[in-house]
Amino acid sequence: MNPVRYELVFSDDTGSAQDVAIVERTATRGPGGHPVYADPTGIIRAEISDRDEVRILASGGHQDPAQRVLARRLTAADPKDPPGPSGSGP
Repeated sequence: MNPVRYELVFSDDTGSAQDVAIVERTATRGPGGHPVYADPTGIIRAEISDRDEVRILASGGHQDPAQRVLARRLTAADPKDPPGPSGSGP
């Protein structure tokens, strides 16, 4: 079974700068047949395999999808997991 949420870590070419986004599983599948995950805005979309391989999917025109992305599974009890959109924990 695939996890419901992931933390995506985006790194620059040097690996020193990082941005993090939380994504949740959607009902769609990507071109590789794996589940598609998206952030609450729908701008960040990623196909993630059962081996945590990430393929960033374009959500609009003129995007240059990131190449250096690490997916970390989040569990319901993960203390580092930020609160949900309602401001409460998982």
